[in-house]
Amino acid sequence: MTSMSPSARPLLNRRLAEFGTTIFAEMSALAVRTGAINLGQGFPDTDGPEEVREAAVRALRDGRGNQYPPGPGVPELRTAVAAHQLRRYGLSFDPDTEVLVTAGATEAIAAALLALLEPGDEVVALEPYYDSYAACIAMAGGTRVPVTLRPGAADGEPAFRLDLDELRDAVTDRTRLLLLNTPHNPTGTVLTRDELAAVAELAVERDLLVVTDEVYEHLVFGTAEHVPIATFPGMRERTVTIGSAGKTYAFTGWKVGWVTAAPALLTAVRSAKQYLTYVASGPFQYAVAEALALPDAYLTAYRQDMEAKRDLLAAGLAEAGFGVYRPAGTYFVTTDIRPLGESDGFAFCRSLPERAGVVAVPNAVFYDHREEGAPFVRFAFCKRVPVLEEAVGRLKSLAG
Repeated sequence: MTSMSPSARPLLNRRLAEFGTTIFAEMSALAVRTGAINLGQGFPDTDGPEEVREAAVRALRDGRGNQYPPGPGVPELRTAVAAHQLRRYGLSFDPDTEVLVTAGATEAIAAALLALLEPGDEVVALEPYYDSYAACIAMAGGTRVPVTLRPGAADGEPAFRLDLDELRDAVTDRTRLLLLNTPHNPTGTVLTRDELAAVAELAVERDLLVVTDEVYEHLVFGTAEHVPIATFPGMRERTVTIGSAGKTYAFTGWKVGWVTAAPALLTAVRSAKQYLTYVASGPFQYAVAEALALPDAYLTAYRQDMEAKRDLLAAGLAEAGFGVYRPAGTYFVTTDIRPLGESDGFAFCRSLPERAGVVAVPNAVFYDHREEGAPFVRFAFCKRVPVLEEAVGRLKSLAG
C-alpha cells in the first residue's frame, strides 16, 4: 500500500479553499509596484494624537506591558472601555467580567464566531461585508447567509438600504447569529434607530445572538446617528459588541480592539480568544486607555476633518464621471463605474493604477453574489488633503 505524499492532496482546509490572498494585499502591492496613490486599503497616512503616541512611549519606558499583559487586557483599558460605553451610550459594563481586550477587531470577530457557532449553524450577515467575516464563519464551521444592502440613488442617503423583510425571511430554524456592521464598511450606510429596533425585535423573537462590529462608531456624518443595538430592549444579554482604537485614533498598526458583552457571552468569547493570540499590544493598551479619556472635542474635530475629506473625494469622483454613493459613515466612498462605460470592478481596479495612478478596491470581493457588487468600486478618504487632491486630479483624466 502506498501512502499519499503531502503534495498529492489539498493542503488548505476545505473550509478555507475559497479564500486566497486578500484583495487588500493585492491592491497594496499593486500600488507599490506602480507608484500609484493607494486609496484602496483603509489606513490613515498620518498618526493620531501626539499625546496618545507619547503615552505608548511612556508605557514602554516604564516597563508597562513589555511582558505578557493580563489575558483579559490591562485593567486600565478595560476600565476605560467600560467608562466610554457608559458615557457615550448609557451602557453599563463591569470591567472585570464584561470587557475583553483583543488584537484588533479582527480577532474579536474571529473569537466571537469560533466561540458561539456550532458546525452547520447559519449566520445572517449584511452583504457586502468585510472579507474576514466570511473567513471566520467558515473557520467556525458555520454557514453564511447574506442579506444584500441595495443601492439607492447615487449621492442619495442612505447610500445602500437594508430590506427588513428580506432580513426576516433569511432567518430559519438553523440561524444562530446575526452579524451586523454599522456604520457599514464598505457602503458607508449607518443603520437608523428604527431599522435597529426592527433587527432587535427579530433577534428577541427568534432567540438569536447578535455580534455587532462598531469600529466606525465615531465616524458618522451629517444627521446620521450611531446607536448600539445593545441599547434596545432584550439585546444587552444577547449582544457581543466589538470596538477598536485603530479607526478612531489613527493607530491601526497597534491592533487594539475590545469586546463588551454580558458575562456568559464574554466568558465564551474569552475561551476562544485565549487560544488565538492569547495577549497582544501590551504597551499600546495603556496608551489606548488614555485615548479613550480624551475630551469629546477630539472626536468632534476628527469627525469634521473626515467629513471634509469625504466631500473633497466625493466631489472629485463625481467630476471624474463616477456615480458616487456619499457615505453617512466610515471613511470609504463607494462608486458606480457604469457611467464610465465600465462594468467589471476587478478589471477596472487592476487597470486603474496604469490608467490614472490611483488604487481602489472592487466591492465584488465583499459579496457572495459577485454580480451584485460587480460595478462598484471603493475608495478610502482617510488620507492627507494634498494626497486626496492629487488623486482627484489624476482620476479626472478618466472623464476625458
